[in-house]
Amino acid sequence: MAGKEDVKDGAGSGLEMLRSEVGDYLGAQAEHLVGKTGKTLTGLTQKLLDTASGDGGGGGGFIKGVGSRLLQGESPFKAIVAEKAGDVKDKVMDKAKGLFGGKSKGKSGSAKVMNIIEVLDIGQPLRTTYDQWTQYDEFSGFTKGVLSVSQGDEVTSDWKLKVGPSKRSYKATVQEQIPDQRIVWTSEGAKGTTHGCVTFHELAPELTRIVLVVEYSPVGFFEKTGNIWRAQGRRLRLDFKNFQRYVSFADPDEVEGWRGEIRDGEVVRTHEEVVEEEEQEAGEEGEEGEEGEGGEEEYEDEYEDEEEDDEAPDEEGDYEDEEEEEDEEDEEER
Repeated sequence: MAGKEDVKDGAGSGLEMLRSEVGDYLGAQAEHLVGKTGKTLTGLTQKLLDTASGDGGGGGGFIKGVGSRLLQGESPFKAIVAEKAGDVKDKVMDKAKGLFGGKSKGKSGSAKVMNIIEVLDIGQPLRTTYDQWTQYDEFSGFTKGVLSVSQGDEVTSDWKLKVGPSKRSYKATVQEQIPDQRIVWTSEGAKGTTHGCVTFHELAPELTRIVLVVEYSPVGFFEKTGNIWRAQGRRLRLDFKNFQRYVSFADPDEVEGWRGEIRDGEVVRTHEEVVEEEEQEAGEEGEEGEEGEGGEEEYEDEYEDEEEDDEAPDEEGDYEDEEEEEDEEDEEER
């Protein structure tokens, strides 16, 4: 019996020893993990403190935000996700503002200039087509994009335009204008700026070609959005065709335009001066034409006189022959 009890006591003490060893091992591992975690947390805390004090470089705003949320009782996971979402939202908003004209923390991208080039042939004389183009106050009558035009002087004019639901105003200034050749202008407004040139080319006495070139720089959210869809270009193209239709049915005798000349934004020749010069040139050409016709008539008269002179000797010769025949007859009778 004593032997059995000793065995039981030895087995019990062995289990207890094993249990004790396992407990000590687990305790040591726990202490190791706690120590490692403590060091990690200490390092993270130090990084947070360094960032807050400005020693940690970039990303301070994000870490400060996470720390603030932790102090308010949010879980670490929730604090990090919420702060990261807010950071992404700010970046998206900055990019959107940069695209549509707002101030951005990053690089602000400049809007692209839209180039518009159109060519049309009109079955009217060069002067008629040019004169009709200079009648800016009539544009609102045949176009859909021009609401009204107010002529300030020979160089400047105020335009009220419409593109879709958007309305805008521009102040246009003519930089160069040569009758029957070209008009160059610039315009400025709250919605953008333009730099344009229109030239006129005579293809035939009753056929004129117009070349229109415009550079448009949009400003503002709606203008830049419209620029993406090129709404301004389509509106200008349609109104250009409306001008073609309008001037094609115009009576050349009833079209009166402004014939002045502008250089570097200043009038160098007034409308009256140009018209007077054109009338003088037309009168001189008419006189030259009359002189040419008079010379032809004198030449014809001289030619007729020469023909008469050529015929006259023949008549005199015939008369002399008749006298000789009469004399011969008289002699024979004698």
